[in-house]
Amino acid sequence: MAKWVYAFGGGTSDGDRDDKNLLGGKGANLAEMAKLGLPVPPGFTLTTAVCTAFYENDRQYPADLNDQVEDALKALEAKVGKTFGDPANPLLVSVRSGARASMPGMMDTVLNLGLNDETAEGLAKLSGDRRFALDSYRRFITMYSDVVLGVSHSTFEEILETFKEDRDYSLDTEVTAEEWEEVIAEYKQAVEDALGKPFPTDPRDQLWGAIGAVFGSWMNDRAITYRRMYDIPASWGTAVNVQAMVFGNMGDTSATGVAFTRDPSTGERGYYGEFLINAQGEDVVAGIRTPQCLTESMRAKFDDPAPSMETALPDVYAQLVDVFDKLEKHYRDMQDIEFTVEQGRLWMLQTRNGKRTAKAALKIAVEMVEEGLITEEEAVLRVDPGQLDQLLHPTIDADYKRDVIAKGLPASPGAASGKAVFDSDEAEQLAALGEKVILVRVETSPEDIHGMHAAQAIVTARGGMTSHAAVVARGMGRPCVSGAGEIKINAADKTFTARGRTITQGEIITVDGATGEVLAGEAPMIKPELTGDFASLMVWADKARRMKVRTNAETPADVQTAREFGAEGIGLCRTEHMFFDADRIAAVREMILATDQTGRIKALTKILPMQRDDFAEIFRIMEDRPCTIRLLDPPLHEFLPHSEEDVKAVAEATGLPADQLLARARDLNETNPMLGHRGCRLGITYPEIYEMQARAIFEAQALVEKETGVKPVAEIMVPLVAVPKELEILKVRIEAVAAAVAEETGVAPVYLTGTMIELPRAALRAGDIARSAEFFSFGTNDLTQTTFGLSRDDAGKFLGDYLEAGIFEKDPFVSIDQDGVGDLIKIGVERGRAARGGLKLGICGEHGGDPASIRFCEGAGLDYVSCSPYRVPIARLAAAQAALEAKG
Repeated sequence: MAKWVYAFGGGTSDGDRDDKNLLGGKGANLAEMAKLGLPVPPGFTLTTAVCTAFYENDRQYPADLNDQVEDALKALEAKVGKTFGDPANPLLVSVRSGARASMPGMMDTVLNLGLNDETAEGLAKLSGDRRFALDSYRRFITMYSDVVLGVSHSTFEEILETFKEDRDYSLDTEVTAEEWEEVIAEYKQAVEDALGKPFPTDPRDQLWGAIGAVFGSWMNDRAITYRRMYDIPASWGTAVNVQAMVFGNMGDTSATGVAFTRDPSTGERGYYGEFLINAQGEDVVAGIRTPQCLTESMRAKFDDPAPSMETALPDVYAQLVDVFDKLEKHYRDMQDIEFTVEQGRLWMLQTRNGKRTAKAALKIAVEMVEEGLITEEEAVLRVDPGQLDQLLHPTIDADYKRDVIAKGLPASPGAASGKAVFDSDEAEQLAALGEKVILVRVETSPEDIHGMHAAQAIVTARGGMTSHAAVVARGMGRPCVSGAGEIKINAADKTFTARGRTITQGEIITVDGATGEVLAGEAPMIKPELTGDFASLMVWADKARRMKVRTNAETPADVQTAREFGAEGIGLCRTEHMFFDADRIAAVREMILATDQTGRIKALTKILPMQRDDFAEIFRIMEDRPCTIRLLDPPLHEFLPHSEEDVKAVAEATGLPADQLLARARDLNETNPMLGHRGCRLGITYPEIYEMQARAIFEAQALVEKETGVKPVAEIMVPLVAVPKELEILKVRIEAVAAAVAEETGVAPVYLTGTMIELPRAALRAGDIARSAEFFSFGTNDLTQTTFGLSRDDAGKFLGDYLEAGIFEKDPFVSIDQDGVGDLIKIGVERGRAARGGLKLGICGEHGGDPASIRFCEGAGLDYVSCSPYRVPIARLAAAQAALEAKG
């Protein structure tokens, strides 16, 4: 019989942290903490296998699950000395999700389950505190109704806010026990009005309703969006944890909190977190009340007048410090911990490896190596390559005079400017149109995940450093200011006011997540410097990786940036981008309009010195590092105007005849230009174009070698080869130009001739092509297009539907389709190297900066990956991780 339920706590645990795939992260760590002897409320976990079976069987549970849950409930009752549903001595439980990958706030939780009118009275008598019991009951009705019954949380918020306003209360803690009875009656009536039936009172019905809601939440919109963003497979499923309740809302000796063993924003050593006295867990993370600082140092840093936990509950704080140290040493990583204090007694509700910013991830990894907790290789594996994006973008210029309109907590570092937007749907819509937006909310909830992802930064009026907005923004790498209480939002008018000023939707604001400031207008940004911890990690990464990392760049500025980020060469220089420069487009058009070869050569002679200067500048920056230069690829009509209005403007600017421009544009127009007269086909028809480009490359090499004494290395790439004969013909012409330039300059150029493998036929016939090609670069952008028969420019209209329907797990233009495109690459590698043993192999599509694709490239045996300049550090780290994972 399959084991669906695993117990933990009370001196024993059925599992441990190695069972994360089965028990989920929360369940595995609860079991582990219990085994370590830490104070964990006992409970049991319904495994991820139940979730899988639930969805495979049309949301039906395994037949023997009910019996196993009943057995687990009986064992739990024995451990705590209470009975589930007993009016006199009731056992109350929490029901929480727990996937193997941390997904904070994305799935559902229910606390205080098991309460009804009778058990609430029993809890009041047992605790001696009627107000606490009724406070717990109203919380349960709110959470259960929202999560399980589908009655919105806002329904109950409105009832409570109105009730408090009528009595001039500002805090929930001012509501008396008798008054909670009135509120509860209104809550239950609201549920009955909404559903046409009363709130469920049977504890077992409540339990199965909550279990079903948690499993159901695995497929809610926000969880699906989160999984897509972080590449978490739907097949993993979630576990459900049922745990005996402990109460942080039992008076002034009770509390609840969230803490980190190191600062998740900066990585600095020192305990970091927040707590609330006389509260339950959702009060901290939901921003319902502004929490207090955990430590005195943190309180002083934020100038918080409220007492810290260190001073308010010193004995419990001391116990917590011991737990922090024990857990961090045990897990050898920074821990994110949830705890409750019930009448002076500490209980641990969760520990997990804490989410952190890129800056913090680097600092923690490097310092843990220095502390002897982990090795250099483990440090390399600890940092998510995608997170480095957070460090590779501008911050606000220190000399800028800031126009501060509000200040809150520095919840997630970084800076961004954009239009203020107050609704997540609008943020997503505007971002899709290319607008940069800042999402401004009273507080965020998991329903805002799409708007947060679309926004450049997030600002909330409520919430602390561990609120939903703060945690999710840090994970996304978005700057965030939370708890900016001076901001008053008018959602209906789409405005906010602060410090006597009103900001209307669409106005530009700037967010500085490092200082917690919100500024009026667009602030100037400066380029980051990557030193210190980043440099240390990159040194370790470079020691570990096998593949080289190059860049896709053609402008001197991009080439220089890539060099500073550690690029070891150029994997793709797109020469056509140089043709569009204003000082040469006229000559390019003159060449296209020419009616014979003589006319084309005349125009190309004007372009030659400009191309030579372009290449010389690149060679100066790259010195002796290899530079792969792709000869002209796009069809010629792309360089011509098409509308009569544009033709007229170009004719006036260049002196070229308007009628000839229009006629030639129409003549060159193609039904499907991606598969038309482009790439090497142009070189076959107009060999003088490729000969001019080859000459410009070789002359630039000679020029730079004479200037500097360094021999530049060129890799001349012939695009879109499908048939070996295409490359053979063009290689002969390139070699002839090289010989001519060598004779003219006295400098023999160092170069290879190869091709871009971007057509399925080229991959299949790679052995034949390799007899002429000295290198292959897999052009995965076009190879993906031609393999799938998809246009990258048009597929965006329906790719979302394919992802949502599960047809594609990932966008194939973002991460390599390893089954189809990947197979073609493997075939190309195998057949190419079989024909030419020393064949150099790389990848130059956008996939070269995607960590999952880089992992594939390591497995396929490629020599290098190439990506955009700002993704070079990401690729270096991803390549190192791929090499370490391959070692095992």
